[in-house]
Amino acid sequence: MAFSSQPADGDDLNALAEINVTPFIDVMLVLLIIFMVAAPLSTANIPLDLPSTTSSQPTPAPEPITVSLKSDNQLYIGDKSVSRARFIAELDSGTHGDKDARIFLRADKDIDYARLMTFMDLLRDGGYTKVALIGLPGEAAGTKP
Repeated sequence: MAFSSQPADGDDLNALAEINVTPFIDVMLVLLIIFMVAAPLSTANIPLDLPSTTSSQPTPAPEPITVSLKSDNQLYIGDKSVSRARFIAELDSGTHGDKDARIFLRADKDIDYARLMTFMDLLRDGGYTKVALIGLPGEAAGTKP
């Protein structure tokens, strides 16, 4: 508690109602600087002798596999038309047997839900469970141009 040094009504010292926050701010700024300097030093920096590589560039990401279903039930892998009987075999050759490959699915908007689910079941039965649906951005659902 702070007191005034000027006597008022005798020898009593009057208590000041104000708190001096300047020392508090000084302490907080010093702590902030300490933490700013100490934080980068606390990260794990293990010196290693890493081996060099002969590859000039990293391996490129694989080309995405896009399958399409038209309203006349014609199936496509990329731009190539494929019969339903050969679809999974052609997809396996396109993904090099990688069942974890992401498959991008495009379908005509006139296709009903049952046919789309039948097509997705065909993909799932072939072992492909990572399927992403592709649509056009910007068009509100249920509106016609």
